[in-house]
Amino acid sequence: MKILYGIQGTGNGHISRARMLARHFQKTNIDVTYLFSGRDRDDFFDMEIFGDFICVRGLTFYSIDGAVSYKKTLLNNNFFQFMSDVISLDVTSYDLIITDFEPVCAWAGKLCGAQTIGIGHQYAFNHNIPRAGDNPLTRSIMRHFSPASISMGLHWDHFGNNTILPPIIDTEHTTLTNEQCGTEKAVKKILVYLPFENQDAVQKLLLPHKDYCFTVYAAQNTDQDLGHIALRKTCLNGFKRDLAASDGVICNAGFELISECLHLGLPILTKPQSGQMEQQSNAAALQQLNYAVTMQALDADIIQQWLGTIDNATPSMILPDVAKQIVDWLHAGQTESVEQLSEGLWRKVRYQ
Repeated sequence: MKILYGIQGTGNGHISRARMLARHFQKTNIDVTYLFSGRDRDDFFDMEIFGDFICVRGLTFYSIDGAVSYKKTLLNNNFFQFMSDVISLDVTSYDLIITDFEPVCAWAGKLCGAQTIGIGHQYAFNHNIPRAGDNPLTRSIMRHFSPASISMGLHWDHFGNNTILPPIIDTEHTTLTNEQCGTEKAVKKILVYLPFENQDAVQKLLLPHKDYCFTVYAAQNTDQDLGHIALRKTCLNGFKRDLAASDGVICNAGFELISECLHLGLPILTKPQSGQMEQQSNAAALQQLNYAVTMQALDADIIQQWLGTIDNATPSMILPDVAKQIVDWLHAGQTESVEQLSEGLWRKVRYQ
């Protein structure tokens, strides 16, 4: 079987999911070609597992100081290049196309009538799930940005929909003790990942809290230690280690990182990106499920209150290896329905 797997490269969460699926594809005889769009090739990191991947411009959203800028998005996207990439992408040699909200391969597949499976969080929005910041434009974008003939949405709950699957995460990722980290139980460690926010504003909010150690990741950071605040440039292994060693996480409302936090049982304070319907809806879902504390703006008072609660017991959402089950399902020829796959996976989710 030959598969073309398109991944939206704007957010690292899409790439994290793809890494988990790629790990299991490598154990089969399925021939997978990976296509990424949404950022320049030089801006990707730790991509060895994807081999000689294809990179096209695609479409992406641009933000300014934590808010989606529709003007900048309209001006910076090259729609003629996008149409050219779709038309020039030959998908006829593939038996199947998978898209994680990647529009070039999705539209190339649609125009050729190829079977396309959408695997990702955005496909959960085809169903009745918690929403916020919703309007006709955002609904149209969700429906038409990356079309698929079969949709497998991912979410923290099925919300009564029988084709929504649990999140795809690295189930081997576990928390680290202070002894494993080589540190003493001196201060609480907080991982901060707010890549769309003004980083100077983020640091200013953290400065007063000297009883905590903050590790702040962002693509624009350079590695440096500023007292109780450590700045780190985004990287895969360092981020995973610091996440496993943390006592709590402050982040935007992206789906993948919060899924990992829920699996690890970490307290979450989330600030959804302004003007981004998906993140606003994620925050609404987290509030409904009582999984996280949310703030609509960077708020010093909320941060202080949340820091005072991180010692409270936080339940874990222990997830099965969803990526393995999906790859096994594809390798077996999709003999089960998506509904059967979903039902079996949710039965394996444990809460403790």
